[in-house]
Amino acid sequence: QVQLVESGGGLVQPGGSLRLSCAASGSSFSSFAMGWYRQAPGKQRERVAVINRGGTTGYVDSVKGRFTISRDNAKNTLYLQMNSLKPEDTAVYYCNDATASMMWGQGTQVTVSS
Repeated sequence: QVQLVESGGGLVQPGGSLRLSCAASGSSFSSFAMGWYRQAPGKQRERVAVINRGGTTGYVDSVKGRFTISRDNAKNTLYLQMNSLKPEDTAVYYCNDATASMMWGQGTQVTVSS
């Protein structure tokens, strides 16, 4: 079973940037479409970005033009570059496959505040 470990979160001012990483165990990482999800306090978890095996990406409207998802299959790692961060981006960020079928990791907290 694939295990996921997210990292790279932190406290950043509005307009700042962060790069999240998700390290996946196992040799099957490259066969999955993968996604980044987030859950803000009191809200449901939502998928914000997805990347398929061929590298095609998709984003929720609220992050289009600001977030970039990428993957390095050789390193079994998924990334999320987040630029022009807003307070409403504050959430715990998780990675999972595109259908959220894997076991969730612990997530990484992103806080955008002045």
